[in-house]
Amino acid sequence: QVQLVESGGGSVQAGGSLRLSCAASGSISSINVMGWYRQAPGKQRELVARISSGGSTNYADSVKGRFTISRGNAKNTVVLQMNSLKPEDTAVYYCNADLRVVGLLTYIDYWGKGTLVTVSS
Repeated sequence: QVQLVESGGGSVQAGGSLRLSCAASGSISSINVMGWYRQAPGKQRELVARISSGGSTNYADSVKGRFTISRGNAKNTVVLQMNSLKPEDTAVYYCNADLRVVGLLTYIDYWGKGTLVTVSS
């Protein structure tokens, strides 16, 4: 059983900062990519940022220069530092991991339950 648990969401005023963390646990053999997606009301889920096992990162254009994704100090964790937040960043943020379970050969996508980020103007 694999679980992804997010923490760190909340409410903040525009211009503020929040830090999201995600921890993957369970029978994990290896993780290829971990990342964050978000879904605002009435919109499709979109990529925010992701980081590979080698440390390569990708960001949505809308968050470049404001958000930073990094591997956490603990194994199988990822952190999203969000600065200069805008009202349009308001969404449910989901942690995602492309990982391989012990005993299996293929990588599969796993998702957390999401954490709400609300940015007020």
